[in-house]
Amino acid sequence: MRAPPPVNLLGLDRPALALFMRELGEKEYRAAQVFRRLHRGDEDPFADLPERLRSQLRGETVFSEPPLAADLLARDGTRKLLFSAGEDKIDSVLIPQGKRLTLCVSTQAGCPLACRFCLTGKQGFSQNLSAAQIVGQLRVASRLAFPRRVTNVVMMGMGEPLLNLPALLPALRVMTDSIGFALPPRRVTVSTAGVVPAMKILREGAKCALAVSLHAASDSLRDELMPINRKYPLAQLMEECREHIRDSRRDFVTMEYVMLKGINDGAACARDLARLVRGLRCKINLIPFNVFSGAEFLPSPPENILQFRDSLMKSGLTVTIRQTRGEDILAACGQLAGEVREGRKVFPMQKETREEAR
Repeated sequence: MRAPPPVNLLGLDRPALALFMRELGEKEYRAAQVFRRLHRGDEDPFADLPERLRSQLRGETVFSEPPLAADLLARDGTRKLLFSAGEDKIDSVLIPQGKRLTLCVSTQAGCPLACRFCLTGKQGFSQNLSAAQIVGQLRVASRLAFPRRVTNVVMMGMGEPLLNLPALLPALRVMTDSIGFALPPRRVTVSTAGVVPAMKILREGAKCALAVSLHAASDSLRDELMPINRKYPLAQLMEECREHIRDSRRDFVTMEYVMLKGINDGAACARDLARLVRGLRCKINLIPFNVFSGAEFLPSPPENILQFRDSLMKSGLTVTIRQTRGEDILAACGQLAGEVREGRKVFPMQKETREEAR
């Protein structure tokens, strides 16, 4: 009979690690001893344990990171890390900005949602990443960035995070655990295209900030740009955003809005957007479209973006314009491609995630 594969400890949050220790007949406090050392970068996470237990854990567990396949540096200091995930390659991006160092993390290889302005979505879907592969991106990036510390994590890399809840939730808990990476929950952001049932599970299952990839303020236009809107239209999405604010007492939701020339950057679109978010505590983040080979859109001219911003601000909204970073190494928003096997188009939700979200 084949022995079970070793448990990758990087993918276990503290409660799961405590359960694992109980199953070994050990006290729960052993989990905290291992967890603290494991996520604070100690070479031997078992150093506090008795020799018998150390020997057992070395035989039954690993703490394996996704292998680093490439490390690219952009002219502006942005750093793209290409990790191996089986036959696929996935991207993470380190973005320095003043005292802040943000890591953009992938949760899938490819993406099933097929948003028309996103290179990742054009590849289709290959696989969900494990919690260990998600946490491992932060672990490797933290080591490479030393002595600087990663201050912010955004789940805005490859994939739709909420279509991989079984791995996303424990990864978030590891990142925000006070004896783990100890990132403040408001500095860990999950971006979703609007998988409404999974948004409820997210706010109940982990502490983090929420960003919504909005990109259009009418169902007709959003249906064209983002096929997921046909299943979860704007009325459902906005109501769930309001529930997120009410239930989790978050300060605001970030609305991400990519600026496409002649598509969603006109005065009427700005008025629609202001009406759509009226009464919702939110911040609008306008994103200049980053061109890639085969893109069917053009970026809005800077003057259009500024006029759009000014119109929203006159409605009393908080608006920022995202600075494009890492464009010369295809590390900017919407440009992450990795190297993904021929993708399977899985829309609008994978079967296992749909069942999880019920």
